[in-house]
Amino acid sequence: MVEFTLTSAPPLAGYHQRFGSVTLRSPDELAIVNMAIPLGKDGAAMKAVGSGYGVDLPEPGKSVVSKKGAARLVRLAPDQAFAIFTHPTPDAEEAVAKRIKTAFYLTDQTDVWTGLELSGPGSLAALERICPIDLHPLSFAVDNAARTVMEHLGVLIIRTGEDQFLLLSASSSARSFLHMLETSIKNVQQN
Repeated sequence: MVEFTLTSAPPLAGYHQRFGSVTLRSPDELAIVNMAIPLGKDGAAMKAVGSGYGVDLPEPGKSVVSKKGAARLVRLAPDQAFAIFTHPTPDAEEAVAKRIKTAFYLTDQTDVWTGLELSGPGSLAALERICPIDLHPLSFAVDNAARTVMEHLGVLIIRTGEDQFLLLSASSSARSFLHMLETSIKNVQQN
């Protein structure tokens, strides 16, 4: 009898495409861990983030890169954040737990989400066609984060640079997510 080994792979693994001045790519080995603050344990959670990542947990709607660049912490709500980082093996939750001990309830979300990085001078124009929030740099600065809907898909958008965005959406609709972004980029370039 033949033995098979299944290997988990992100739905958009290896995708990297340039459209003129805009680049759209799937980050390699992207790991996402949800960090929920236990009720009444805010102080301990903040202290753990400081000692484990060398930064303060940002306010909701903001993100911060850890002191040594090991992770981006995105605050989604008063009691919830994501740790987003590069991690090659399927034990991302353990990697976060080593840094913050038991200060948070952790849930590995890596397989639930798919990510795309959009960069280049035309990125903002492409996003403005499909994103209902104001992405102008004065309203949505570098390190800002927001949950929104683009076309029919729920998306977490994080501005990682002046012309750079990390976009996360459900892995179950990865192809629709990719198609939406490719189409918007192509439409902007035609005008």
